[in-house]
Amino acid sequence: MLRVGLTGGIGSGKSAVAERLAALGAVVLDADKAARAVVEPGTPGLARIAETFGPGVLQEDGSLDRAKLAGIVFADETARAKLNAIVHPLVREHMRAAEQVAIMAVGDDAVIVHDVPLLAEGGRGDEFDLVVVVDVPPEVQVDRLAAQRGMPEEQARARMAAQATRAQRLAVADIVIDNSSTLADLDRRVSEVWTDLKAQSQAHH
Repeated sequence: MLRVGLTGGIGSGKSAVAERLAALGAVVLDADKAARAVVEPGTPGLARIAETFGPGVLQEDGSLDRAKLAGIVFADETARAKLNAIVHPLVREHMRAAEQVAIMAVGDDAVIVHDVPLLAEGGRGDEFDLVVVVDVPPEVQVDRLAAQRGMPEEQARARMAAQATRAQRLAVADIVIDNSSTLADLDRRVSEVWTDLKAQSQAHH
């Protein structure tokens, strides 16, 4: 089995790479989905968030009011650290459990890709056998966020500034996928990387 961390800045096309790897046969575990699952109504995670930040972060139906919570933590580093201390360990636990299910389903030579947006920020590179970084120049990120999400340039740059720098991400990379060109180029590069991952997974086996 090979455990791979996949990351990339906002607008880099990390999701496109994850989709392609899944289509080729990788088991992709999505940290964002896990983060939503661990704060569903009725979970200990949601109870701890309400306890820490007050009942005002819950909607009338008892679910998390994400916009309200984001408003609290985005501008306050201490609040954000408190939230991360609750959510991150639960997400890791959730991903570990999903990984065990995947191994039982796919077998020992599985390539398990953890899609983790904030891998570089969390200093989590050492948790994986190798780290794949999807890389594009910052100007391409800004253009894509404007074109695909209708995000004003100022907002795009603020979102990028809240993440690790390009240099910090590249520093944790074992494999870099350049996604600044065409989709055909991306397909070709992902296929090459997949061949490499499969070979390494069999060597680990």
